[in-house]
Amino acid sequence: MQVFMLFIGTMLLVIGVKLIYDARLIVNKYFSVNDRNSATIVLKITGTICVFIGAIFVSKYL
Repeated sequence: MQVFMLFIGTMLLVIGVKLIYDARLIVNKYFSVNDRNSATIVLKITGTICVFIGAIFVSKYL
């Protein structure tokens, strides 16, 4: 169970960092011109939340 939770935490960290750094590229690929700024903000906030949850998992089960 501990290894599984470490894996989930690590994956959340990776996904969160990817969302934070590549939010603009992801938005340009999948959204229309009108929604770019708000969608970028939403992706960066989602990435930050994923990083926090992943860090909690990794620190708790390490």
